[in-house]
Amino acid sequence: MANIKSQIKRNRQSEKARQRNRAVRTELKTRILKAHEAAKSGENAAEAAAEAMKRIDKAVAHGVLHANTASRRKARLQKRLNSLSS
Repeated sequence: MANIKSQIKRNRQSEKARQRNRAVRTELKTRILKAHEAAKSGENAAEAAAEAMKRIDKAVAHGVLHANTASRRKARLQKRLNSLSS
């Protein structure tokens, strides 16, 4: 356990950020999975993909994902949706 006051505060801040980031990443996984399922079934695939991509962009804005990681995930998602729809 830290004895230094600033480190105690930093630990609190880090834990809050970790919880927030974890929630965002879980939401991303859920949205991407729903987009894949929608593409397979053919129902609301465009809406589900748009929502997933929106969440990916928000994760970048909040600093949870790196911009290149987000770009790669969006490209892979779109590629998969295109292959399943055709």
